[in-house]
Amino acid sequence: MAKDIENPCISVCQLSGDLCLSCGRSKEEIKKWKRMKRPEKMAAVQRATQRLKGLQKKRS
Repeated sequence: MAKDIENPCISVCQLSGDLCLSCGRSKEEIKKWKRMKRPEKMAAVQRATQRLKGLQKKRS
């Protein structure tokens, strides 16, 4: 059986609009996380990673 995708939450929720500035997930992704299948979780983590990279570039 494939390994579960680890939740990217770092327990420092900082919501700005629809986005958590700590983990990079949208409110909708956070809400649906437990019900998501492995491929959906992988995609959500990839999107979150890209969002966080974009935020870091804006801060630089």
